[in-house]
Amino acid sequence: MRKALFILLFYVIVVNLFGQQQDTLGQRNDSLPDRFYIIQKVERDGVVMPEIEIREVTIIANSSRRSAEARDYRRNERLIYNIKIAYPYAVIARERLTQVNIDMEAMESERERRNYLNEVEKKMFAEFKEDLMKLTITQGKILIKLIDRETQNTSFELIRDYRGRISAAFWQGIARLFGTNLKAEYDRFGEDAEIEMILQDIEAGRL
Repeated sequence: MRKALFILLFYVIVVNLFGQQQDTLGQRNDSLPDRFYIIQKVERDGVVMPEIEIREVTIIANSSRRSAEARDYRRNERLIYNIKIAYPYAVIARERLTQVNIDMEAMESERERRNYLNEVEKKMFAEFKEDLMKLTITQGKILIKLIDRETQNTSFELIRDYRGRISAAFWQGIARLFGTNLKAEYDRFGEDAEIEMILQDIEAGRL
């Protein structure tokens, strides 16, 4: 099952090779900002010593509300983590498509275009195989949505346009086995609004 998921995700990215301009990909910090304390110098009995002010902590019994808030917090943190894993691949995909389209426009025959796509596919496979094998199913589902966000095309449309309807239908069937949909559209004002807010924070360097 994991191998089939990798093949599916690889095909979504590789055959959907896309681009525009690449941001500083790979240079963003994938971890949460470090929490820190300010060390102050305090003189006591003629000796200057470092001192940290620690706020008072009150411990109370868990309530259902606090438990729900904790669950929401953990879910949000997990979503942020998964988006940070998947987002760079969507940006790479966006990056490659423009270049592929530019290259293919200069080709005169369909055979030349087909050979070109096969060659690019092999190179992408070698480049991203190990990384894609590490993606979880949840991260794969997010990636499919982000591909639509970055390219303005669903993964199904991209596979159909570059590999034909039969290939698109085949990979759509594989996607369904994993509970996802290559035709999934990114809805930044609807069900994907939370993802969009997180992405805006990532792009602004706040996450």
